[in-house]
Amino acid sequence: MQIRRDDLCSAAVVELLREHLADAARQSPPGSVHALDLAGLRGADVTFWCAWDKFELLGFGALKELDAAHGEVKSMRTAAAHLGRGVASAILTQLITEARSRRYSRLSLETGSGKAFEPAHRLYEKFGFRFCGPFAAYKEDPFSRFMTMEL
Repeated sequence: MQIRRDDLCSAAVVELLREHLADAARQSPPGSVHALDLAGLRGADVTFWCAWDKFELLGFGALKELDAAHGEVKSMRTAAAHLGRGVASAILTQLITEARSRRYSRLSLETGSGKAFEPAHRLYEKFGFRFCGPFAAYKEDPFSRFMTMEL
């Protein structure tokens, strides 16, 4: 598995992002989906990485800079065919490593609250994230869970 920065131009990345956004819309009601679309992930404050096995896309994740000391994990997704292979852990490791290299003191994330999101909650907890209240511009929402870790 190779993880590298990506410009979101390949058809495979765009297709997995479409799947990610469609799944988010199925799991949470309108107004409670905070996943970034293609334009949002291409923003100057976002860095995007993909995990590849030769020419096969395994998954992706992004790091958004909220301010000079605080980053946000965005758009974590593993391709369905590669679930359970450690893709999400490898991408999250990359995001945390990058956050530390930027000297962030805190890394946070927003994810869903339903049963479908429980594997994500367990992954984030394994890496040291703890549940918290809303951060940045987020508001309390029964369909959102917020997590953070000190770096």
